[in-house]
Amino acid sequence: MAKVHSAGVLLYKFSDSGELLLFLAHPGGPYWAKKDEFSWSIPKGLVEENENDYVAVAKREFKEEIGSEIEVELQELGAFKQPSGKVVHAWYGEQDINPDTVESNLFELEWPPKSGNTQSFPEIDRANWFNYPTAKKKILKGQLLIIDTLVDILGYNPEKDRESSGDGQFSLF
Repeated sequence: MAKVHSAGVLLYKFSDSGELLLFLAHPGGPYWAKKDEFSWSIPKGLVEENENDYVAVAKREFKEEIGSEIEVELQELGAFKQPSGKVVHAWYGEQDINPDTVESNLFELEWPPKSGNTQSFPEIDRANWFNYPTAKKKILKGQLLIIDTLVDILGYNPEKDRESSGDGQFSLF
């Protein structure tokens, strides 16, 4: 069986107080509708068999899933094997995105199952900025190493984070 590859982008920014914030997306569709913890992901998508420019795939998938262009030069984070066997190739960059403007492409699914009815669902139903401790609780367990790798690359010390109030979600808009 051939390995399945995805490519994606992890955006980050710093709050006014210097706290690291990570941009994560929540998958759409009925399966994910009531899931929150360990359900969020970096915006990513499948690399087609004939595609060799993984960073171009990551940018395209970000545009399709989030509805915004990547405006910064991306740096490679690495390739991360998921529990499913899929390999996620991740890039990172510092860019601000307003999560309220997320507009995802749609996919079709027979829903309810075996009903014969096809419905359209957004690939991403929402996105948000999370501080590092909260992102660790939100992101799919297989992608935890992606955000930990970024923290290491940035030399960010999460111990210096101020105690966040609320649920760790941030919106500066």
